[in-house]
Amino acid sequence: MAEFDLGHSNPGAESCYGADEDFFGASVLTMVEKSSLRADALNLPNLLTMLRVALIPVFLWILAEGTPEAGFLAACVYIATAVTDFLDGWLARRMGLVSILGKFLDPLADKLMVMASLVFLTWMGRLPLWGAIIVILMEGRELAVTSLRVIAISEGVVMAAVRGGKEKTAVQMVAILMLIVYHRFEVDFFFTSVSVHWGTMGLMLLAVSAVMSITSAGEYVKLFVEAVEAKERRLAEARGRGEDR
Repeated sequence: MAEFDLGHSNPGAESCYGADEDFFGASVLTMVEKSSLRADALNLPNLLTMLRVALIPVFLWILAEGTPEAGFLAACVYIATAVTDFLDGWLARRMGLVSILGKFLDPLADKLMVMASLVFLTWMGRLPLWGAIIVILMEGRELAVTSLRVIAISEGVVMAAVRGGKEKTAVQMVAILMLIVYHRFEVDFFFTSVSVHWGTMGLMLLAVSAVMSITSAGEYVKLFVEAVEAKERRLAEARGRGEDR
């Protein structure tokens, strides 16, 4: 408990500290936890994650214009959020700043961006009826996974993103990017050029990501159940050792 050292130098300091801890222990611990949370919130990777959330209304405001130019500019903002998504995770690992707050905020920021984009694109009429149904299913999936994360945290378990969820997010983000650009553009392949309607391509990828959403949701449920069962086993073992004493 060196971090709570009160600077006593006399031989009776240890017993004096013990009394201080008994009397102030709960409040000191709370102060340390609050300080740690504040430090996590202000580190660079988590600040980038929060910047990603702050860019969502800017992105939607630009996209609302509905013109090809606005679509291109909105796509640039969207790509910038994707870059910060990669950058915050890389910095957290490189700088040794991986935190529980970051593990919660990072996927939450992704979900907010995806949900806001899909709902807004549906409102703009860029998705047909079946596309709107896919959006509803995907929104339900995101809410369910987020709820599982919150329940897991309340149980003292942190659920990191599973690989299937990351792959789904990658396909989903490309699909959304194409729906943001939406209009038909000529794509030059050096030796030839092809006219591509980005909205149609985006819808096809959105359907693929919907299938991946269902499978990755199953992975999250499995991870949640395994994590909670592992915690219960540890608690049971700890109780058993306590009874043996």
